[in-house]
Amino acid sequence: MNQPPMPPIGRLRALRSVELLTPNFADAVDFYEEVWGLEVVEAEHSASWLRGTGEEHHALRLTRSDTIGLGRLVFALGTPAEVDEAARRLRARGIALVTEPGPLDQVGGGYGLRFYDLDGRLIELSADTWAVTARGRDTPLPVGVTHAVLNTPDIDASVTFYQDVLGMRVSDWSEHQMAFLRCGTDHHCVAFNQAPWVSLNHVAYEMTSLDHFMRGLGRLRHHGITPEWGPGRHGPGNNTFSYFTDPTGLVCEYTTEVAQIVEDTWICKVWRRTPELSDLWGTAGPPSARIRAHMAGTPDGSPVTEPVPPPVDAPADAPARTSTGTEGAAA
Repeated sequence: MNQPPMPPIGRLRALRSVELLTPNFADAVDFYEEVWGLEVVEAEHSASWLRGTGEEHHALRLTRSDTIGLGRLVFALGTPAEVDEAARRLRARGIALVTEPGPLDQVGGGYGLRFYDLDGRLIELSADTWAVTARGRDTPLPVGVTHAVLNTPDIDASVTFYQDVLGMRVSDWSEHQMAFLRCGTDHHCVAFNQAPWVSLNHVAYEMTSLDHFMRGLGRLRHHGITPEWGPGRHGPGNNTFSYFTDPTGLVCEYTTEVAQIVEDTWICKVWRRTPELSDLWGTAGPPSARIRAHMAGTPDGSPVTEPVPPPVDAPADAPARTSTGTEGAAA
């Protein structure tokens, strides 16, 4: 007799925070605090925790490291009992726990557990984290993290894992190149991009409104920083976008107005990968070779080498080459 499928390990509420690894620790902290608009809430020699204007204790943890990339993804569960049940269901699936369920001895507190996904990314599930008071939202500053795009060499396996194990739902596909997954009403909190190796594509930060989004771009311009791709509005998700690189070379995005999902009426679509659908406004143009290279990252967490321009006699639309010999991933 066939066994019924195992249920997901729980109902994830939201992407709570991300951890980024950086050898340029001091420069990265200065960038995300002084330029990007987050606020340092705790700081140690090799780690800093920064919050947005929302109610999460922190949206970003920066950790000093010899490599560059994603340290962990942190998702919210509702209660400690849900964390305990998630642990039981993970064990039933044969998925080893890196951290057993219990109080998390870390900045921001909480009760949680940790495990690795199929690509070796550290996933933390937590409840009962420290409460903070939301900051005023009049200023054009990020509310918090809203999604992360992850490069994977096996998009089908990654999507299946996040559906079956974490209980996420696929909102849309961009052909068979990208998949957008949700855990709440936002169109996506995680997206996967088919790529040659595992790496972080980018992290997106939510702005309160379109006005805050544009004013935020203006505030960055006052710091001498202009978008490397954007502003524009994506087809999948309908969210606005502007992409930048931080001092580490990791890609960060300002976004707002992501599509809201009504579960009983939403129908998943497959979007064609065309310029007019990657930017509905038609204002951004194609992503540059440089931003593609940084979105692709490197397989070993080393710094990204700037793309090599095409030969002078190459066609005008010939893609630039990177030092890895691959074309960077786009999102």
